[in-house]
Amino acid sequence: MKKLLASLAMASVVGVTAPSAMANEQTFLTVGTGGQTGVYYQVGQSVCRFVNRDHQDLRCNAPSTGGSIANVNGMIGGEYDMGVVQSDVQYKALTGAAPFESANTELKALFSLYPEPFTILARADADIRNFDDMYGKRVNIGNPGSGQRDTMETVLNAKGKSVDDFGVTLELQAQEMAAALSDNKVDAIAYTVGHPNGSIQEATTTTDARLVNVDGPAIEKLIADNSFYAEVIIPGGMYRGNDEDTVTFGSLATFVAGPEMSEDVAYKVVSSVFENFDRFKRLHPAFANLNPEAMIQDGLSMELHPGAVKYYREQGWM
Repeated sequence: MKKLLASLAMASVVGVTAPSAMANEQTFLTVGTGGQTGVYYQVGQSVCRFVNRDHQDLRCNAPSTGGSIANVNGMIGGEYDMGVVQSDVQYKALTGAAPFESANTELKALFSLYPEPFTILARADADIRNFDDMYGKRVNIGNPGSGQRDTMETVLNAKGKSVDDFGVTLELQAQEMAAALSDNKVDAIAYTVGHPNGSIQEATTTTDARLVNVDGPAIEKLIADNSFYAEVIIPGGMYRGNDEDTVTFGSLATFVAGPEMSEDVAYKVVSSVFENFDRFKRLHPAFANLNPEAMIQDGLSMELHPGAVKYYREQGWM
């Protein structure tokens, strides 16, 4: 957190010296999000909207970032004060599992959010009907630091494969994927994201594309071995040309605080979200089914921040 001390002094008048105005101290908060077309960006913007409205001593901004892993690294490095993080990435950050080099127990959870299915969207003319059909094809595996890149590597490892089994790999940012699919620069894209999603909507509107099932024995074992994963259904009819349900798996989006966040600031952040909860849920379709009781326990490997615990206990949720 960065603090700026701004003091306003009144100009002197001849023969009279006006007293200086009272100093006004503000704490500046930065939230690590994701690509501008993704739900992470909407989460950060929504949280900051309510924080800035409710607390004059806090100024919150939520720039576009590289995603989950980049957000964790940014919080550890002091670049971000909070960040949106996939629940599986949260677990890896806590335990020091790859891609992290050490356990990050100083990070604390604030709350969880919506399900994030691991989503594969393929051009209809690429003849990709399940995950294994992508071997030998042009596949966007996600930009380094993103949750979809980490989940893609997790799936490949579970199947005994690697990115080398694809014909061509691309590392596109979220906002680049739809155009690349429509322009036939890639056969399939991977995106770990809440639905409905703007990029998937754009891609299925501008070209014939189908959502791909990610299931089978390897995925079943992956879910069984990792409590932060679950089978997820993307409902049919959400996107053009995709009338049938798509079976995949996924994690939860979670909201995490960096190591320097005080109890007071954490309390104010969570109070702004939950005191404006009905408004918050209306800001994106992925937020519509959220409920507080689930948000303070589901998908959270990290310990809850003491400031969050204080608020939740006041509400009788703990």
